Amino acid sequence: MVFILLNCKTYDEATGTNAVSIAKACRDVSESSGLEIAVAPQFPDLFRVASAVKVPVFAQHVDGSGAGSYTGSIYVKGIKEAGAVGSLINHSEKRLTLAEIEKSLSVLQENKMRSVICTNNVATTAAAAALFPDYVAIEPPELIGSGIAVSTANPKIISDSVDAVKKINKKTVVLCGAGISKGEDLKAALELGAGGVLLASGIIKSKDPKAALEGLVSLI
Repeated sequence: MVFILLNCKTYDEATGTNAVSIAKACRDVSESSGLEIAVAPQFPDLFRVASAVKVPVFAQHVDGSGAGSYTGSIYVKGIKEAGAVGSLINHSEKRLTLAEIEKSLSVLQENKMRSVICTNNVATTAAAAALFPDYVAIEPPELIGSGIAVSTANPKIISDSVDAVKKINKKTVVLCGAGISKGEDLKAALELGAGGVLLASGIIKSKDPKAALEGLVSLI
């Protein structure tokens, strides 16, 4: 099944009660399209969203630290208790070292939660795939928030990432992100071998997020 993950980042349009509205749009379009559409709200909104809307909820980050004296860390059991089913790891706006990526992935796997490791090129995608996450999301940082879809600007990075992942393991699904907002963008990504997309501003900051999501899935 095609997987779409909508990252709320810290946009005002997806903060507090707005996050619930965004999640409801994801749920409605998921139900009408038959596609899985998940949402990644800010940490303070995890419980709010998960409690109000029946939609897969992901955290935007999780630390590999356990219980104890880790002030300011994002504890995996905290996000799980809040209703999250998984988390992003190593987003371009929250870069981690390889050791940190491994620890974050490990705590998710131990808690049977889904993992999305974000990468920025084919080499890092291959390295991430070797850790066996559920998803790797290839996002060239220069295209994030640009309005220029990676599936148009750099289709080869998607197809090459898919090939690299398949050589390492066949279970990890490749997502693509950066500039994805229209039906043509998603269609092109899927034709290049991706199993879905990670997106944010193109939907979150649109005048009508639900209509934007409907447009996104209209060609599938």
